Amino acid sequence: MTTQKYGVLVTKSELINRLYLKNNHHLSLEDSDAVVNAIIEKMQATLGSGGRIEIRGFGAFSLRHHEARNGRNPKSGESVLIPEKYTVHFKPGKELRERVNHLG
Repeated sequence: MTTQKYGVLVTKSELINRLYLKNNHHLSLEDSDAVVNAIIEKMQATLGSGGRIEIRGFGAFSLRHHEARNGRNPKSGESVLIPEKYTVHFKPGKELRERVNHLG
């Protein structure tokens, strides 16, 4: 784990190592890597096709649609069209909200 501006940053390689160590070496490091990559790929594919991901106790990932709109270039002040887009929205589950609210 590395520390950054807002606390601890957990990287993909850290997740792979934790999975490997937590399973008492029953999974090889390569298998742990494959598991983490498979989960991430499935999440990307699900969201990429407009689906929703729900992990009980952790939260839900879904897509939000944003219509095209007019914006302003902050440097020049001229009007620019911001195209429509989708963004990933995360709604934390009850257990995660409670755990985060007990920090500090």
